Amino acid sequence: MAGRAMKDMTNGSPMKLILGFLVPMLFGLLFQQFYSMMDTIIVGKYLGVQALASVGSTGSINFMIIGFCMGICSGFAIPVAQKFGEKNETALRRYVANSGYLAAGFAAVMTVTVCLLCKTILGLMRTPQDIIDGAYAYIFVIFLGIPVTYLYNMLSGIIRSMGDSTTPLYFLLISSVMNVALDLFTITVLNMGVAGAAWATVISQGVSGVLCLLYMKKKFTILKMEKDEWKPDVNAMRTLCGMGIPMGLQYSITAIGSVVIQTAVNTLGSVAVASVTAGSKVSMFFCCPFDAMGATMATYGGQNVGARRLDRIGQGMKDCVILGALYALGAFVVLYLFSDTIALMFVDAGETQILANARRFLLTNSAMYFPLALVNIVRFMIQGLGFSKLAIVAGVCEMAARSLVGFCLVPVFGYSGACLANPAAWIAADLFLIPAYFHVMKLLKQRMPGADEKREEVASPSCE
Repeated sequence: MAGRAMKDMTNGSPMKLILGFLVPMLFGLLFQQFYSMMDTIIVGKYLGVQALASVGSTGSINFMIIGFCMGICSGFAIPVAQKFGEKNETALRRYVANSGYLAAGFAAVMTVTVCLLCKTILGLMRTPQDIIDGAYAYIFVIFLGIPVTYLYNMLSGIIRSMGDSTTPLYFLLISSVMNVALDLFTITVLNMGVAGAAWATVISQGVSGVLCLLYMKKKFTILKMEKDEWKPDVNAMRTLCGMGIPMGLQYSITAIGSVVIQTAVNTLGSVAVASVTAGSKVSMFFCCPFDAMGATMATYGGQNVGARRLDRIGQGMKDCVILGALYALGAFVVLYLFSDTIALMFVDAGETQILANARRFLLTNSAMYFPLALVNIVRFMIQGLGFSKLAIVAGVCEMAARSLVGFCLVPVFGYSGACLANPAAWIAADLFLIPAYFHVMKLLKQRMPGADEKREEVASPSCE
């Protein structure tokens, strides 16, 4: 059935399979963050603090829109993972084809809409006047690249759903090197300013997407479709939207809280904005393992529920939580010792206030990395099992916590209050997600009695 690159996660040691899938996925995410960081580093070093603040002020709205695209694509990959575990090749190909149709439609509508509205949104977010033009120049180009965001994330999600987390790593390595080169070329040679950094990101991701497409066509014989399998299928689209839209909304709802926080930070001035930008970029890099754990659990859960291996789901969850706890502790120690040095990548040593603020942000966040590990592991496992609508509730919890901090703590405590936003959001989400996981497992055991004893009788559960 499968090509050499595909990995069946329904047999074998859960810890070994999780690590085997997670490590390449982690390197891919690190490279993705690397070229995102390079935008920020090059902008800060070559264009100055004001340009750095311009890019940073778009972070929350960027996450809200691009996060929706990524969530949609992650949701589309779940039925593919379930059918792969089920060994249902015809249904798998039908889901892949209809994912393409839906992604193209979403990309077209979103690109036009957000490009028209982004200047208005930046104004509503109280973006400081000294950086709003730069912010618009950067985010407008990023939004023009929404189609390539869909292309890469949908195709890489499908590749990973069939157990291959290594190939997207290679393509991201290529695009990360290209992104750095294009950053330097557009900013230092073409003098395009922050817009040059945005174009570098879009072009690099577009190359990754095209490489994924060419690879799938050449290597995945399982995806060679018959004529009927190319046809739009209303039922398949309904299932895909039932998975993808809730996951996209989860990202966007979560990001609404980030927009509230960004708006509150914007009122503190461009120095505070630059401080949060530098701290966030470092934190995002250190959080890549948690993202990799989440993506691993989505594929692991999807394949095993498709194969009716409920016994393996709990063990996989325990193993991944142990990994999350160990990494969270190690990350805190590293940031406690070296956060000042790491922050120097973004600003000059003379920017002492920004460096001090960035360190405060990093230590406050990294002290609560274990709750973040649980957010990613538990939420993506629930989504992989087919209960993606629960992700919306978790997103609402995060949004409410960040909004509370933005409206109540930042006006009183200033920058220190802003540092508490992420930890508050992670804890709020965990308070919902952990009981939700046990509820989901109880439902699955009721719906699939004797599933573990009768593996040949595979069926995808009718979740939700």
